[in-house]
Amino acid sequence: MSAEDLEQMNQYLTFKLDEEVFAVEIAKVREVLDFTDVTKVPQTPIFMRGVINLRGSVVPVVDMRVKFSMREAEATVNTCIIITEVVMDGEPSVLGALVDSVQEVLELDPDQIEPPPRIGTKLDTEFIRGMGKHNDEFIIILDIDRVFSADEISLIQAVDSDS
Repeated sequence: MSAEDLEQMNQYLTFKLDEEVFAVEIAKVREVLDFTDVTKVPQTPIFMRGVINLRGSVVPVVDMRVKFSMREAEATVNTCIIITEVVMDGEPSVLGALVDSVQEVLELDPDQIEPPPRIGTKLDTEFIRGMGKHNDEFIIILDIDRVFSADEISLIQAVDSDS
């Protein structure tokens, strides 16, 4: 691994959902788009906002608030779509994540990241890579490849291939 690869592993794009700050590895982020109209696709899960046209490619867009059981919010001037590359069934796929606002790219050293909390056996926290600490604030670091279950992934892939 090159020094640049190692540095990227510690860099995260932070974003807000409601009052909570989340982060995703910068290596998983392709770009950040201003909010745009999303075409709703019938019979998709509630968290699936729809699809967008990204330079001729159909990209599924997921409302991260709804996915994390938060109340849905109206789009504002700060609402963004983070275009990410996720691994679904061993295959890379492009997915848009609708978020309230993008904050910054920050570097977190491993000693600034604690393991995800253990919240019993009934609550799945496998999608949390860790809890970062920055300026006395916790940042929930997501493992974007694990945010969606196998069933959800197959539904997203179906939308992607049907479009």
